[in-house]
Amino acid sequence: MAIAEGAGPAALEARHVSLRYGKVVALDDVSLRIESGQTVALVGESGAGKTTLLRCFNRLVQPDAGEVLIGGVDIRSRSPYEVRRHTGYVPQQGGLLPHWRVLRNVALVPSLLGRADATAAAERALALAGLPVARFAMRYPHELSGGERQRAALARALAARPAVILLDEPFGALDAITRSDLQESFLELRRTFAFTTLLVTHDLSEAARLADRIVVMRGGRVEQGGTLHDLLATPATDYVASLLDRALAAVARLRARA
Repeated sequence: MAIAEGAGPAALEARHVSLRYGKVVALDDVSLRIESGQTVALVGESGAGKTTLLRCFNRLVQPDAGEVLIGGVDIRSRSPYEVRRHTGYVPQQGGLLPHWRVLRNVALVPSLLGRADATAAAERALALAGLPVARFAMRYPHELSGGERQRAALARALAARPAVILLDEPFGALDAITRSDLQESFLELRRTFAFTTLLVTHDLSEAARLADRIVVMRGGRVEQGGTLHDLLATPATDYVASLLDRALAAVARLRARA
């Protein structure tokens, strides 16, 4: 099922991608197109295939069938290391190297790319992510709060100024206030750099706040894609309608407690 069409190569595109783990179908003929500068959120329950699809774009997962393209180029024509060095990636727990200080963690990709200004690039990224260099550069990851670790992980993803950022539930383990602050920081960074983003989240309200389009997945397939207004106005399946109803009910309960 195709989600969107446009002229010219997409920033990110999956064409009829399928993947099995033994008898388990992880992805089933999934197609997805994300235009340059867009943020698209993948939502759905655990096991829907969201993270598996995201990891196809940095070759952490190799599909059994179909094509995965970045900027119109099939990523199988590039080594996994080259793909990852040109694609920002923030996993749920940040993925910082625990034995490296924050500045060295953030400078990792610019250093691997051989940039002479790797340290300066890392310092700029830390400042942009809301971590003043004087306070945070020489700390180790275990000396940071959860929100600070995720800011450092976001800085590491941005340090080499990639055109594409992959976010795998980057704010899901944080408290509500920290999560909201980081979401706002992400929006500011996106306005500044206009990168393309694929975001995995269980939180429909987060998807609505951060993404231009929302893609609902279930059982390794795409159920529907569109804006939140599109999904609310014309849910394509009973599952999409149920997911939206449950999300709206959860929001109503939270407001009632406030």
